[in-house]
Amino acid sequence: MNLFKKLLSTKHGIIGAQKYCRATFCSILHSAVDHSVEVHSPDQEVVIALGSNVGDRLNNFNQALQLMRKSGIHITKHGCLYETAPAYVTDQPRFLNSAVRAVTKLGPHELLGVLKTIERNMGRSGGIRYGPRPIDLDILFYGKYQIGSDKLTVPHERIRERPFVMAPLMDLLGLVIDSDTVACWHSLSTDSDGLFGLWDKLGGESLIGKEGMKRVLPIRNHLWEWSKKTSVMEGADIIDIGAQSTRPMASRISAEEELDRLIPVLEAVLEMPEMEEKLVSVDTFYSDVASEAVKKGAHLVNDVSAGQLDPNMLKMVASLDVPYIAMHMRGDPTTMQSRDNLQYSDVCSQVASELFSRVKDAELSGVPAWRIILDPGIGFSKKTEHNLDILTGLPVIRSEIAKRSLAASHAPLLIGPSRKRFLGEICNRPAAGERDPATIASVTAGIFGGANIVRVHNVRDNVDAVKVCDAMLKERSIQL
Repeated sequence: MNLFKKLLSTKHGIIGAQKYCRATFCSILHSAVDHSVEVHSPDQEVVIALGSNVGDRLNNFNQALQLMRKSGIHITKHGCLYETAPAYVTDQPRFLNSAVRAVTKLGPHELLGVLKTIERNMGRSGGIRYGPRPIDLDILFYGKYQIGSDKLTVPHERIRERPFVMAPLMDLLGLVIDSDTVACWHSLSTDSDGLFGLWDKLGGESLIGKEGMKRVLPIRNHLWEWSKKTSVMEGADIIDIGAQSTRPMASRISAEEELDRLIPVLEAVLEMPEMEEKLVSVDTFYSDVASEAVKKGAHLVNDVSAGQLDPNMLKMVASLDVPYIAMHMRGDPTTMQSRDNLQYSDVCSQVASELFSRVKDAELSGVPAWRIILDPGIGFSKKTEHNLDILTGLPVIRSEIAKRSLAASHAPLLIGPSRKRFLGEICNRPAAGERDPATIASVTAGIFGGANIVRVHNVRDNVDAVKVCDAMLKERSIQL
């Protein structure tokens, strides 16, 4: 016997993250033996958890996501990436964990069948329960439905006891509830404060960074725990190489000319012995340049346009499987300082909103949130006062992004105030080389505001400033 039971309908608008209605268009589906009865309604939004601890864990994730897309599962959002200690059976390798939101026309048991097929095709066999596996795919939520059968329980019955599931699940949400479906997920959590209440009871964000759970970004065959220390771009931790000027009013060169300039320098830099432990990013807004540079050995793509100046860039980055730096800029270098592009009523809120739009586009193109680094674009489409507001308002930018996507709000933040014109205007230093003390002040403010990567010219002095800032932040965290 199969039963659909419609619960009390309570229309939700966008509400805050603290309190949730207990019922909102949620439905219950019970099925005993006959699994042929499915939900054949319009597209259903689902949440699927991913885990892997056998073989190339990241490649397993990438392969599973590709197979899901080919099977009628349209992925819209990705959680962050976590390396976690094994649970239940502890004598096994560490896991990678994440989760995705997706839309599908598959019924719940059809979806389960597709996921089990993917697991088998990727080499998962019976084994011991909770033991090692190349891929584990679990349905956490399916539309607004609560499902109970002998093969499938939704919401997943062990969500509330698993931090390695809750963390990426929370990443898929925003602090503002944006749909009735998400409101229903909170309601189905059975906690008076919704899923956020469950997460807080487990320990919440305080769990991240400890030995049992690390938020990481995959790069150059390793997992980068980027929040442990501030990284310096330009000669220290990351070398940024570009052949296209992006200063105001700079004329654009073709992708072919950019490649002719870039590749010889990139190859020479990569051959230097001291580059063995360093990362190289390619600064370009052309997809063809990004592709060729990564083939030659570049580890990151740094795009000042966040995909706005080449319609193929986001798809290309998705195929390259490298981290992507998405910077905020309006227009292009020839128009970014125009009157229209300098109009802001609240620069931090608007930069956050526009950056989130770029992240959304990237994710829909197949770039996981766990590979995205955000840059608010100091000096690009900004006046002096805008740059100052951004430097002091990085927490505001994160909190505004968090309203729509916690995953994006957790992304590494890169700032590049080094020797910028606004520093010269403030300090009356017309020569760029005289702006290093002002740069250090800006970098310091940015780090204390939450910047994780700083792009500088004077490496020695700024590295010292970064070390002092990191030491102060570490001391403060110990005291807390």
